[in-house]
Amino acid sequence: MAQYMPAFSQHMKELEAAGGKREFLEIGRLAGRFPAASSTLDGTSAEISVWCSNDYLGMGQHPSVLTAIKEIIDEYGAGAGGSRNIGGTNHYHVLLEKELADLHGKEDALLFTSGYTANDGALSVLAGRLKDCVVFSDELNHASIIDGLRHSRAEKHIFRHNDCAHLEELIAAVDPDRPKMIVMESVYSMAGDIAPLAEIVDIAKRYEAMTFLDEVHAVGMYGPQGAGIAASLGMADEFTVIMGTLAKGFGTTGGYIAGPSVLIDAVRGLSRSFIFTTALPPAFVAGSLAAVRHLRNSDTERDKLRDNAQSMHRLLKEHGIPFISDRSHIVSVLVGDDTTCKKASDILLERHGIYVQSINAPSVRVGEEILRIAPGAVHSAEEVRKFVEALDGIWTELELPRAQNPEQASAARV
Repeated sequence: MAQYMPAFSQHMKELEAAGGKREFLEIGRLAGRFPAASSTLDGTSAEISVWCSNDYLGMGQHPSVLTAIKEIIDEYGAGAGGSRNIGGTNHYHVLLEKELADLHGKEDALLFTSGYTANDGALSVLAGRLKDCVVFSDELNHASIIDGLRHSRAEKHIFRHNDCAHLEELIAAVDPDRPKMIVMESVYSMAGDIAPLAEIVDIAKRYEAMTFLDEVHAVGMYGPQGAGIAASLGMADEFTVIMGTLAKGFGTTGGYIAGPSVLIDAVRGLSRSFIFTTALPPAFVAGSLAAVRHLRNSDTERDKLRDNAQSMHRLLKEHGIPFISDRSHIVSVLVGDDTTCKKASDILLERHGIYVQSINAPSVRVGEEILRIAPGAVHSAEEVRKFVEALDGIWTELELPRAQNPEQASAARV
């Protein structure tokens, strides 16, 4: 066994030399006080403020969610006890699937243990079991989409990010009799920009293509009752399958797809990542159900999220700090250098108690390193202002380039 270790050691040395070694900050989110969290800095316990969490609305701390989880743990225990096929289906799994189908106006829904396995498991079946299917996928689609399409073994064409002219060029070149599928995200996780959904739907109709829409960074946060970007445009019924997560806007864990019953049944019966894994714990499913139901009846969290994001966009523009897109709540400040990006992140944490993770390759392209900031519903307007002031000082200290006018500040490459 020992003779194999040097190869991995060499891989890690090369990764570290390239600046790609991953380091993890241990934090303890403080229940009822988030975005406050405990951490250890320079060997000393400290309280920090988290600004890069995907729990965008703070639902992971919401009293109704915590109460539901505690009650169901007392009733059913910790785990599901098996896969959904073998002893792991609890009544709360069924209730949540019905709730999610109703949220998206679809016939049926199916839970997965994560958003990653939902994309991987669903696409491997939907693209893989449809004979001679050809798939058209946005170049910035998430790794889980990429893996799902690889596992499907379907023919795949990559269109330039949000470029509908390129998408149509590719799809028009394919035999019109072949089954087709277009796969995209609504809100892109690193850039924070939004797909041109109306144009994509138009292309899908003209070329008779199925559509698979990943709404991971939109469900809970956009649209009526938090149903997502497609719903906000009145277009949810135009997408064949909608995929979402419970781990971001809804604050818990798990993923799902919603769509026509026949497709959901096919995934339920054929998806390896669904069949061969332990089901989500009933307590967390109950917590997710509480979160979904709350957000279907409350705009308070969505309004606060929107206000904080718009305020940060405005302040960054005033200070000439460049960011990629002002279309969503994901504020990706563009640094463009791995070492400098990490330095900015370190200063924010060590001097200001602000935690924002620097993002480098492979999550973004080399030379497009960012500070991925998530001003959530849990932050106050004053905290947003102080955050930008701290970032402004760092921008000066590190001699980073500034935008010359407010329009250039959000000079998206997308």
